[in-house]
Parts: sequence; structure tokens; C-alpha cells
Amino acid sequence: MKTKLLAVCAAVAISVCVPAQAQAPIEIQWWHSMSAALGDWVNDLAKQYNASQTQYKVVPTYKGQYDESMTGAIAAFRAGNAPHILQVFEVGTATMMASKGAIVPAAKVLNDAGFKFEPTEYVSAVAGYYTAPNGQMLSYPLNSSTTIFYYNKDAFKKAGLDADKPPKTWPEVFAAASKLKASGHSCPFTTSWVSWTQLESFSLWHNTLFASKNNGFDGNDAQLQINTPLHVRHFENLAKASKEGSFVYKGRNNTADASFPSGECAMITGSSGLYARVAKEAKFAYGISTLPYYPDVKGAPQNTAIGGASLWVMAGKKPEEYKGVASFLNFLNDTKVQAASHQRTGYLPVTMGAYKLTEASGFYDKNPGTDVAVTQMIRKATDKSRGIRLGNFVQIRTIIDEETEQIWSGKKSPKEALDTAVTRGNEQLARFARANK
Repeated sequence: MKTKLLAVCAAVAISVCVPAQAQAPIEIQWWHSMSAALGDWVNDLAKQYNASQTQYKVVPTYKGQYDESMTGAIAAFRAGNAPHILQVFEVGTATMMASKGAIVPAAKVLNDAGFKFEPTEYVSAVAGYYTAPNGQMLSYPLNSSTTIFYYNKDAFKKAGLDADKPPKTWPEVFAAASKLKASGHSCPFTTSWVSWTQLESFSLWHNTLFASKNNGFDGNDAQLQINTPLHVRHFENLAKASKEGSFVYKGRNNTADASFPSGECAMITGSSGLYARVAKEAKFAYGISTLPYYPDVKGAPQNTAIGGASLWVMAGKKPEEYKGVASFLNFLNDTKVQAASHQRTGYLPVTMGAYKLTEASGFYDKNPGTDVAVTQMIRKATDKSRGIRLGNFVQIRTIIDEETEQIWSGKKSPKEALDTAVTRGNEQLARFARANK
């Protein structure tokens, strides 16, 4: 009896003295489309969060450009191995909203985990874009951007242009491009994301519809309206500049981005999120200004279109994993984290608190032009300018790329190309409407 008692006591002593093995953190898979300087930012966010606690570990993985990562995630979901968090660009919003069984609303994930979530704290244009008709925010706006204008001050001086007065209107842009061309510049003006900058934001900035049904917000049965006299006029001007060599088309999506910080192109319309790369790579003095507009258009300028992407929470995960997702989203929602991301990347501060903190820090005074994206987006929006939410938008953008490329090659007139884009795009819209009645 004594021997048994000693054995039991020894076993208890061993169990008390030997520490329990540390439990491995729950991994949260995050698929994204950020590369170069923005890829560094995403990785740093994950590292910062992971270092702040021990229960969860966010694992960011680059999955290609936006359209590639979205296609890959859909396939992964069907195979039962989707990530916990997927970064989706804004044109995929309507498609994700319609995929009810594939996603869990971000607001629900946060609220279920006990985190305070107040949509009123967000910049209204941002919150409204990712919010369902019932007022529930469906995805978390990680990197909201808008279209702005960058220019090379050194190139302007060489061409005899005033480096402190960027062109504010399209006629001024084309005039500056001609002078830059005459001074020997091989790429006076270019643009990334042709559909987003030259049609989507262009339309909203001019308080003109891109599509009917208030750009798709009022129903799936919308139709494109990008072949109006205003749109045709603009592409006629771009076509003329292309023929003269003062506008140089660099390719689809954000292919043109590299051409500005490298010094190859003197002016570019692109994402406010390009700022991180410009600030890091440009070896010349540069300026940031508002998207150009036509001064004879009533209501212009209004406000530009939201761009960038948001984080969608995928369905089919374990309850404890959703708590980890909520914890990470809550971390991203911190005002200081938001402000630091805005200042580092050029993406919008999606909460007013982050904007005010950045303003109070003197960042905008020290870095002129970095507030352009914010001021363009916090203007009061109209029904025509609050955003564009269309089904099959990814396919529509591809159609617009295909048709406008016919303009730059001289194979189609601007009107013919835009008319065809409308016809083809409307077929995609009708297909989406039939599938989501």
C-alpha cells in the first residue's frame, strides 16, 4: 500500500514539474495581391499583429494580381480549401455579395467575437460601397484607393512648364504632354487601369453615369452608358495624343505603374496606392494632384471612384478560427494602425479617426499632395457618383481593355470601340442578372 502511494505521489510530482507543451497558435490564411512595396506593407502588418499576441498567427500569401487571386480563391472554395481571408478588388464586390454561401459578413464575424464595430466611424464613400442594403458591412476595407494624378517636376522644368502648377483639366494635360514630347520626352503621359481611370472615375468625377440603375446600386439589370458624347470626346482626345506620341499605352491593369517612378513617363493617372512605390523608388522631384476634368461639364469635378480592395471572410471555417479572423480585423481597425498604413501606402484612411490623426501629425503639410485622395473621396457624393457596383465587372473591364486597345492600334474609332464595349458589356450584365434574380 505504501509502495503504491509513493508511486502515485511520484507521478503527480512529475506531472506538476514538467511544463505542459505550449499550444501552437491557430493559423489564419490570408490570400492577397500586394507586390513590391505594398507586399512589404502587407507582410509587416501580419508580423506586427502576430507579435502583439500568441493565440493566432496570420499567414499572408501572394496569389497573383487581383483577378488571378479571386479566380484561384473561388476554385479553392469549391475544393474545400479556401483561405480564411481573401483580398478582393472593388470590381469583384457585386460578385462576392452574390456569393452568399461562400462568405461570412465581416461585421458579423467581428460582432460575434465581441468586438465593437461602428460603420459610422468610416469614410462614408468607403463604408457605403461595401455595405449591403440592410446596412451590414460585408467586407473589411483594407486598402481603399482612388484615382489621382502624378507628375515629374524635373521633366516639367526641362520642358519649360511650371513645376508648381500641375495641369488640372484634360486640355491642360494634353497641352503639357505636347510640350514634354517636344522637349524630347519619349513618354509624356500614360495611365494604369484604363477602365478605372479613364471611364469609371472619369464618369463619377464628371457626375455622369457609367451605367444605368445608378451604376448598378439600384438593381442588377443595369446597362453600360460609356458611349455618350462626353466619353467619346475624351477617347478621341486620347487617340489623337496616342497617334502623336504624347500619350503612350503601357498595358492592362497596373502595368504602367513602374513607368512613372522609373522616370520613363512624365505623367500618369493611377491609384493613390502607387504613392508607396513612388516615394520609395523615384529619383526625381514629383508632384501629386487631382484627377483632371473637362471644365465645360456641369457638375465637374464631383468625386472619384473607390478602388483598391477589401478583405472578405470565407465560409466553412471553425468557430475558433473566426475568432482569430475577428481579432486580426480588429487590429487593422485600430486608429494608429490605420493612420500608419495610410501614410505609408497612399491608400485612403478608411476611418475619419485615422484621417484626423494623420492631419494632426502634420503629415499632409510635410508631404504635399498626400491628402488629394482623401479630399476627392470625402466630397458629398450624388446618386451618379457614389460608386459603381456591377456584376461580372471583371469580365467587363477585360472587354473595355480589348476594345480600347483597338483604338490605340488604329483599328477602331473611339465611338466604334466604345459602342462595341457597351454591347459586349451589356451581355455580361444580362447574364449576371439572370443568374441572380
